[in-house]
This record gives sequence, structure tokens and C-alpha cells, in this order.
Amino acid sequence: MKIRVIGAGVAGLTTAYEFARAGCAVEIVDRAAGPGLGCSWFAGGMIAPWCEAESAEPLVVSYGIEALTYWTQDVPVAQIHGSLVVAPARDRPDLIRFSRRTSHYEMCDGAAVAALEPDLEGRFESALFFAEEAHLDPRVAMAKLASLLAEHADVTFRFNTEADALEGDADWIIDCRGFDARDRLTDLRGVRGEMLVLKTQEINFARPVRLLHPRYPVYIVPRGDGRFMIGATMIESGQGGVMTARSALELLSAVCTVHPAFGEAEIIEMGANVRPAFADNLPRLRLDGRTLFVNGLYRHGFLAAPSLARRAADVVLKGSYFPEIMDADPRERQRA
Repeated sequence: MKIRVIGAGVAGLTTAYEFARAGCAVEIVDRAAGPGLGCSWFAGGMIAPWCEAESAEPLVVSYGIEALTYWTQDVPVAQIHGSLVVAPARDRPDLIRFSRRTSHYEMCDGAAVAALEPDLEGRFESALFFAEEAHLDPRVAMAKLASLLAEHADVTFRFNTEADALEGDADWIIDCRGFDARDRLTDLRGVRGEMLVLKTQEINFARPVRLLHPRYPVYIVPRGDGRFMIGATMIESGQGGVMTARSALELLSAVCTVHPAFGEAEIIEMGANVRPAFADNLPRLRLDGRTLFVNGLYRHGFLAAPSLARRAADVVLKGSYFPEIMDADPRERQRA
């Protein structure tokens, strides 16, 4: 069976890998020059299902738990060092509220925070530590998936290529184009995400640190060699491009609340892209003839993609049906 996967982000590559492992001939097509150069390039890479439980639906949490196994065993690129959620003393009620909405954490006092992250000694009186969570570098993960796919003789990459320009039929088209698929998925909306990468040798974190802040929540993900990815913006917009000055100021203000030494860090990268989302921010598999759309990952790309990929392969190869992600009403957005 010949499968054409359109899109080489995390959704496209994880889906292509499932079909390749099942023995299919897979053609991966993307207009970009290489794998993972869209939303995946700007992702945080936190495999943190219990942190996400504070605001996400149970489906996302269960997919995230599956993702922990996927990114540590199937495609071993993630490190399990846990996640740390902190808040200034004045915002302790927000930390308590966060804790009530999730699980799989331990409450830490200031001494425990310092033991986990010595550079935060004396900065926070309490925190939540999610020991089972992991993080990865999305760019390393995309390169690893592309390398694993390249080991299969029946896998072909076509970059700098528009799918409409290709000749030859495929048995199935798997559309993983994200927000670009709004020409076919009319209820898809864009959620703009922006990020910074800072570099400093004055701070060392072993794990992602999330700051709860009433105006500027932020997460800080260590990438090694003194580099930190800073993110958290979620703007209802389908406009991509570069980061806005407002977002940069908000993220930098928040990250300096975590540690003032970030104020002297080098800004080595700024970026923005548009995440695809449906009205309820849950992912979807949608069938249209011999085309299967894998979309709506919102800000849960690396959490949700492995589970969606497995289910997409089961839909095509086994005729499976997953009502929780296939029974969506396209009028839902109007009602919401």
C-alpha cells in the first residue's frame, strides 16, 4: 500500500513512521526545505501530561501519558527529569488552584526547590514537582524521526514540493498540514505561539520550570549548552511572521521573575508560528474519501502526535474507528 503524507512536522513524521513500521510504502511531502520547520520548530517540547491536566481535557492527558513512552522508548529523545511549577509568594493561591486540578506531583517547600534546582535557592517558598514528566528538544526529535524513516527502503522524502504538483496516485493521502489545511477544514482556527531562545552561563536548570503569573505565565525549557527556550504566548490569530514587541516584553519580564540573571542573557533566537486548533482545542482525525486529515493539535503537538499517528494507521490499515476524535460536529465552533 502506498501512503502519501503531506506535512513533515511532528504530526506528519510520527504518522509516516507508523505506516513505515507497518510495511507501507510512504512518501512524505512538504513545501519546506526539510523536516520539522513549521510549528514543530518553535515548540517547547515538554512531555508534561499532568501539568497540562490543569487546563486540558482528559483526552490530552491520556495521550500525553502515551507520549511519555513513545518519546523515551520508541523514539528515545526525551529526558525524564520532571517538571517544576513555581509561583511568587503573593500568587500562592494560584499554585494551590493548579494543584487541585491535577495529580502526580509532590508539594515542595523552599528547601526542596533548592535541592531540585540550586539556582532557584531562596527564590520560591513552594512549588509543585511532577517527577514523572519529561522534556525534549523538538529539533533533535524531528531529526531523529527523519533518520529512522530514512532507514526504511520504501520511504521517500520530497521537500520544497507542493503536493498538488506530484504525479502518480497514492492509495491513501494523510493530510498533516496543520493550519495550511484550512482550505479543506473550514472550522480550523489559528492560535499564534511565540518563543525566545536565551543563552546564559549564569543559570543551570535540569528540567522545565513553569511560572504561574496572573498576567504573564511563562515556561522555561533547558536545551543544553546554556540555552533556554522561553514560551507561553497563545494569541487568537492566523497571522504568522515574527514575534511582536509586546510578547517579547511580557516573556522577558516573566522570565526575570524566575531569576534576574536572565536579564543579562543573550537573545539568540525569536520566532512565531500558527498552531492549528478546533473549537474545543482537541485533535481530530477526519475522513474524506481516501484522505485522512490529522489536525487540530493546538499547543499539544508532541503530547498528542504519537497517539494520533497510531490511530491514523489503524483507521487506514484496520478500518478502526475512534469516536472521541472522529465524531466531531463541524458546527461546534459556531456554537462555542
